[in-house]
Amino acid sequence: MSWYLRVLRKYAVFAGRARRKEYWIFGVVQGLVVFGLKGLALLLGKRDPSGWTSLLEVLYAFATFVPTAAVSARRLHDTNRSGWWFLLFLVPLANLYLFFGMMTQDSDPGENRFGPNPKGESTGPIPLLA
Repeated sequence: MSWYLRVLRKYAVFAGRARRKEYWIFGVVQGLVVFGLKGLALLLGKRDPSGWTSLLEVLYAFATFVPTAAVSARRLHDTNRSGWWFLLFLVPLANLYLFFGMMTQDSDPGENRFGPNPKGESTGPIPLLA
């Protein structure tokens, strides 16, 4: 949960890098919140003619759009790519490549043009046997 709150505290910070853990935990918690709001809307659907639960879903989506874009851009920075690759989400099927290709890659070792490695590593992979 602290990773989710960390992303919300960096509401519109597009500079820097975000490690996989930060990106994916934010995404999982956000998915659980949306799933919970949808479930609430389904449960109260027949008894809620005003549609306030659907309104909550829309408000949540608008409130978290900027943090989602920011953490996505920082995650792309962590793999030494421009944050503008985030626009690939608008292209059907290409967004699958972005999601499963770019966002699951390990961090670029050491410092890159977007800043220091958020893992604190300054070298490549750690050898298995010391």
